[in-house]
This record gives sequence, structure tokens and C-alpha cells, in this order.
Amino acid sequence: MRRPVKRPTMKDVARAAGVSPMTVSRVVSGEPGVAPSTAARVEQAVRKLGYQRNDNARHLRQKNLGTSTIGLVVDDLANPFYALMARSVEDEAHRRGYVVLVGSTNDEPRREREVIAAFTARQVDGLILVPTNGGHGFLKQPMAAGTRVVCVDRPGKGLDVDTVTVDNRAGAQRAVTHLLGHGHTRIAYLGDRFDIWTQAERFSGYRDALAAHGVPVDEDLVRHGLRTRESAGAAIGSLRELPDPPTALFTSNDLITLGALDAADRTAPLALVGFDDLPLAERLDPPLTVVSQDPVALGGTAANVLFSRIGGDSSAPRSVVLLTRFLVRASGESGARAPGR
Repeated sequence: MRRPVKRPTMKDVARAAGVSPMTVSRVVSGEPGVAPSTAARVEQAVRKLGYQRNDNARHLRQKNLGTSTIGLVVDDLANPFYALMARSVEDEAHRRGYVVLVGSTNDEPRREREVIAAFTARQVDGLILVPTNGGHGFLKQPMAAGTRVVCVDRPGKGLDVDTVTVDNRAGAQRAVTHLLGHGHTRIAYLGDRFDIWTQAERFSGYRDALAAHGVPVDEDLVRHGLRTRESAGAAIGSLRELPDPPTALFTSNDLITLGALDAADRTAPLALVGFDDLPLAERLDPPLTVVSQDPVALGGTAANVLFSRIGGDSSAPRSVVLLTRFLVRASGESGARAPGR
């Protein structure tokens, strides 16, 4: 079995150049006061050995300096929503000379702990976190040591920190009210795991809309725990087989909406309103009506809040709630079937 190649150290460079490690440190840090001939020998040894400066170690020695890195912890980077959020955070960080470390949790508390532990071990200056439903007491130690934390998309359990979310409940209520206004009373709800805060909020909005119109919740029309497009498509197949199937669907995130579109049956179309917009949604047939939240605004707002904390803002934690937009196109506007049809 091949042994891993040992990375050259500053002592190796010093030995090769015939100087002290302190002189090597001054040359690689760009400090003045080293004779040109000596600096040239050091630079030659650096190139020959392939030495790279360990910035984390340097910052640990100079504790008054940050590492100019932040961590971003999301549910799933394969989800287009979180990919756009990550890009927005990265853009804000780049403007300030920061690097972003990104990790996914798949909404698993254990994996969340592992990702955050890896980031805090690298002395990140702050964390932007899409929290899982687990407890977050483990963050108390890094926060006490100076790591700033901002929650985005969802609040964190037991965390008294800044939070940036959207009006999930009101947005979902408006979507279902729209379907009710077009004559639908058999409206199915397709959601991700119910223990995810955003999903619980959107389901509450679904129930609020039905209650306001005197329509009881039919548990046969409710599907939770849909994590993939495939599971959403399968759920729609089972809904169609009910003795009294739905005439309309409310899908609670973009992946579920995609699954609903995959399972569309042109011979028996269902009205559809989704939470989260999709690329080219207006070009679908029919164009897709959605509750639109802005992942770029979410990520940018969370990043700005975090950098204000890193910069010394010590005011009380605040909750920022961004508004959604309801985009009426055509997929939720078809009329309901008459009873028995």
C-alpha cells in the first residue's frame, strides 16, 4: 500500500535554504528586512519542495486575526434552491475577501454535527446554517469562542441567534386559497418531512386556508415525507387511485413540484400550485402558478447579517422575515370537476 506523501514543512525549507525557520516565515509572509540573496534561496527552496503556507496554523498563532473563512451548512446542495442560496452567500463573501466552505446535511442531525465540527476545527469566523430539527446545544462552545452564527430558511432549536426566513405559512395559505377560489375542495397536500420547520409552516398554511372556507382536512389527501421527485410522483399515483381523488395539488417545494410534473396525466389533468418557482416555469403547458421565494435574497441577507456580526455588531439577535410573491400563471386556474366525474 502506497504511503501518503508527507507535506514539506517550514523547517524543511529552512534546511534546504540554509536559513532559520523565522527567516522562511518572513519571506513567505512578504515581510521586509530579508537580504535579496537570502530571499531568493528561500523562494527557490519553496518551489523545489512544493511548500505551501498553512494559513490556519498562522491564524491560530495570531489569535487577533480571523481566518477570512465562513461556513455554509445547507440541507442538500443538489436542490436548485440551496444552490442559488449558496452562490448568493459566496458572492457576498467574495466582495469582502472571504472564502466559503459549504457542506450538506441531508437534514440529518448527526451529519450536521459532523459538518459543523469540521468547519469549526478550521476556525471559520462564522456559520450560516440551515438547521436540522435536532438540538443545537453543541454550538454553544464555538459561539462562546467567538464563532458567529446566523440561521437561514429555518430557526434552530435552542439557538438565540439571528434568523432569516420567509413567510411560509402565509404563502401556503394564499396558494390553497387560490385553488379554493377556482372551485376546488379536493386539494391534496404533498410535503417533505413534517419535522422540518418550513414544511410544518406550509402545512399549517394549507390547513388555515381550508378552515377559512369551511373545508375539513381529509387525511387521505395528505402526503408527508416526500424527499425526491420519484417519491412525489409515486404519491400522485396513489392519490389518483382513491375512490374520491383530488382535483388539485399543492406541492410544498420545488423537488416535489418537479415530481408532480413528471407524473402529470394529460388525459386527467390536476390543477397545481407549487411552493418555489422553477426555471422556465412560465413556458410549461400550462405555465406554472407558484409561491415564489427568493433564495438569492435569503442567502444575501443572511450573509450581510453574519458579516455585520463578524464586524462587531453586538445588538440583540433579530428575526428577519422576507415576503414571498404569488405568481399567477395557469396551472392552478382550471375549474374543479363536478361531483361524480
